[in-house]
Amino acid sequence: MLALLIVPLIVGCRPAAAASANASAQPEHDMAIASRPPRSDSAIRDSLRQILDRALRDSAFPGAIAVVGTRARVIGQYAVGHLDWAPSPAPNEHTLWDLASLTKVVGLTSGIMQLVEKGDISLDAPLQRYFPSWTGPNKERVTIRHLLTHTSGLPSFKPYDEITHDPDSLAKLMFSTQLDTLPGAKMVYSDIGAYMLGRTLEKVTGQTLDAYLASHVFQPAGMSETMYKPPASLLPRIAPTEIDPRRGGLVRGKVHDERAYYLGGVSAHAGIFSTAHDLTRFAQMYLNNGVIDGVRVLPASGIATFTVRQVADRALGWQKPDGMNSAGHFMSPEAFGHTGFTGTSIWMDPTNDVFIILLSNRVNPTRANTKIGRVRVALADAVLSALPRVQK
Repeated sequence: MLALLIVPLIVGCRPAAAASANASAQPEHDMAIASRPPRSDSAIRDSLRQILDRALRDSAFPGAIAVVGTRARVIGQYAVGHLDWAPSPAPNEHTLWDLASLTKVVGLTSGIMQLVEKGDISLDAPLQRYFPSWTGPNKERVTIRHLLTHTSGLPSFKPYDEITHDPDSLAKLMFSTQLDTLPGAKMVYSDIGAYMLGRTLEKVTGQTLDAYLASHVFQPAGMSETMYKPPASLLPRIAPTEIDPRRGGLVRGKVHDERAYYLGGVSAHAGIFSTAHDLTRFAQMYLNNGVIDGVRVLPASGIATFTVRQVADRALGWQKPDGMNSAGHFMSPEAFGHTGFTGTSIWMDPTNDVFIILLSNRVNPTRANTKIGRVRVALADAVLSALPRVQK
């Protein structure tokens, strides 16, 4: 049996992220936070340690890191295990993780939000306004809002990677996918819908998705470790994912999602790699109404619009707590978050001024390992239980 070392607890406070720049945006919110009794920081840090240690012993993943913080500081950060089950480095805040479907919110949703605020994209416009050639039964009824809430009628995915590995051919298959149901009839989480939103962003901006997000989201937010297609020089810092015989064994430094991989590594539904350091900045930027270090990255009005529940457990791009998902049982109705297939998740609760980030490679060596679901819920419940919550 392989002996795995546990990385010591790392706790630190970071400078307030644009607290003064944002003080006038929500004075009542700030006063409410200031007037609350102190949260039990030590209880939160103890929970991080206990839950991740237990998960490692249970082989939920070879390695992981969790960060809990507020709009202004980090309360606790804790890492366990190694990047691989074989001898390998321990994870830290600069380890690069395949975000999987966190790509949809960290990248795509942020970009679409900016374009909606500018008026370049309309939430209730039909997708055919941007792609007249996107035709088929009832496709004229599909709107941008439908795509963001996964109610477009598109299927979850199609195994197109088993048909072709040519990027252009795969893109044509994704684009031509027909609807399974009427738009708005039900919520079906769809990678193909996210892919179409990415194509829309590219059509409107005239830039590739990765170039737009780098220049309009990641660089302004100071997220220098967030990217598609990380260079080979970063390979020692990247947590490997699943063993895939078709790709020569253990996948490392290449996107885990098959369709994103054969599209060339860049898609709106998967492909972004990031670190605990950068996602901490991202979460604090959202909790500060779109501002980080005095720089406005996202519109405050856009965050308010995109994080309101629309249907079932869905906002625009984001997921909402429903008592059964990875948000656990105690987050406020204003909370929003998302998960990634590889073992990643992020939740932010503005009412309780808290964010929870969990990054792991639970698919290493196989996606059959589903223990991460219990870990996410346990972490969310433990953190929120230690807070002087405003409301459930």
